[in-house]
Amino acid sequence: MFRNLLPVAIVLELTALCLSNLYLSAGAGVLFVLYFCVALPQLQIYSRYLFLISLATVGYLAFRGSLAGGQLLKAASDAAFYAAFLGSLGMMQCLVRRFEVLRRIHDVLLGGRPGWLYPKYAVVSCGIASVLSFGVMSLLCGTLSDTLAERGIRGKSRLRWLRSVLISSLRGFALVPLVAPTSVAVAIITREVPSLSWSGLLPYGVVAAALLILVGWLLEQRRFRIVSKERVKLEAWPAGSRRLVVVVLAVFAVMALLVATTELKVSAAAMLAVPSVTFLYMLWTDRQPEQAVRETVANVAGMHNEMAIFAGSAGLGAALGEVMPNDLLVGLVSGQAGVFLLAVAALLMMPLMSAVGVIPITVLSIQAGLLPPLIAGGMDPLLISVALVIGFSLAMMLSPFGPAVMLLSRYGQVSRWTVAFGWNGLFVLLALPILIGFLGVLYLTLPV
Repeated sequence: MFRNLLPVAIVLELTALCLSNLYLSAGAGVLFVLYFCVALPQLQIYSRYLFLISLATVGYLAFRGSLAGGQLLKAASDAAFYAAFLGSLGMMQCLVRRFEVLRRIHDVLLGGRPGWLYPKYAVVSCGIASVLSFGVMSLLCGTLSDTLAERGIRGKSRLRWLRSVLISSLRGFALVPLVAPTSVAVAIITREVPSLSWSGLLPYGVVAAALLILVGWLLEQRRFRIVSKERVKLEAWPAGSRRLVVVVLAVFAVMALLVATTELKVSAAAMLAVPSVTFLYMLWTDRQPEQAVRETVANVAGMHNEMAIFAGSAGLGAALGEVMPNDLLVGLVSGQAGVFLLAVAALLMMPLMSAVGVIPITVLSIQAGLLPPLIAGGMDPLLISVALVIGFSLAMMLSPFGPAVMLLSRYGQVSRWTVAFGWNGLFVLLALPILIGFLGVLYLTLPV
C-alpha cells in the first residue's frame, strides 16, 4: 500500500509543475515525507540519518518561528521537486532489459583504438546519464559485474577493469552538471535564478568538461590499454541499437516541444518527457498495462534510498537558506576581485564538504539560495553559477556517501573510500588548479 505513495507523489509533483501550483507541490512533498517515515527501517544508514536530520532541523526551525508558512511550503516543494526529479528520470532504467545493446554496453564501448577508450567511456556515460540520471551507474556497474563474473576475470585483472571502466563511467556521469539539461545542479540554479538558462551555462560547461576529460585521459590511458586486450570483439552492433537511438531522440524531441510551447524549464520538461516516453514504449512493446504499472512501481521503489537523500538534502538546503541573512555575502561583491574570490570559494566548498560526508545537493541548495540577494545588489550571476556547476561535478567524484559512489562501491565490491579518494583524489587535485585558472579567464572576460 505505502509502496504506491512514491509514484503517486511523483505524479502529483509533475502535475504541480504543469499547473505551476506550489500547494500541490508541497502536498507531494508531504507524501514523500510520509513514505520515507514509514519506510525508515528499510532505508540504508546514510539515507535514514540524513532524512531524519533534515526532518528534525526543519521541524526545529519551524517550532522556534524561524520558518514562516510560505517558507515551509517552499521547503516541502523543493523536497518534492528533487525526489521526483530522480524518480522520473530513473524510469528509463526500465529500458535496460528491453535492449541488448544496453546489456552488452561494455563490449560495445571497448571496441576501437585503446587510446580513445577513456574519453569514449566518459562521453558515453555522460550522454546516457543525461537521460538515465543515476540509472547509468546501475546500468554500467551492474552489466560490468555480470560480464566479469561470466568471463571468470578475477584478482588484479578484475580490479584493473573496475578501476579503469567504472571510474571513467563515474567521471563521465559527473560531467552531467556541466553539459546536460537534465542535471539536478542546473535545475537548482535555474530554479533560484530564473534569468539563467541551461543554454547560457552550456558553452562554459563544455570547456570545463573537456578539461576534465583531458586530465582523466592522461591518468588512465595506460591502464585502459591493458584492459582492451581482454575485451570480446563484436562483429556487429547488438540488436535494437537503432531503436534505442530513436527512443532517446523521442525523449529529447518531447523535451524540446515542451520548452518551446510552455514556460517549463528544460529540467522540468525532462521530468515529464522521460517517464512519458518510457511508459508508452513499455506499453507498445509488452501490450500489458498492468505489468507496465507494476514494473514502474518496482523501479521507483528501487530508488527510494537515493530519493530520500535528494528529498532530505533539498528540504534541508531550502530551510537553511531561508534562515541565513540576505546580506551575508553582499559586501564581498563590491570589491574588484570579490566576485572571483566568491566563485573560487563556491567551487571549492562543494568538494571539500562532500569529502566529509555532506552530499553536493545540500551544499548547492544553500549556495544557490544566496544568489538572489547578490543579483539584487548588481552582480551578474554567470561566473558564480559556472563555478557552482564545476564544484558540483567535482563533488560527485569525492562524495563517499553520494549515490553514484555508493552504487559503484556496491557493484564493484570496493570500499567507497577507495573509490572517492584512492581512485579520484589525485584526479581532483590535478584538475582543481586548471579549473580555477579557467574561472580566472572567465572573470577577465565576463561582466561581473
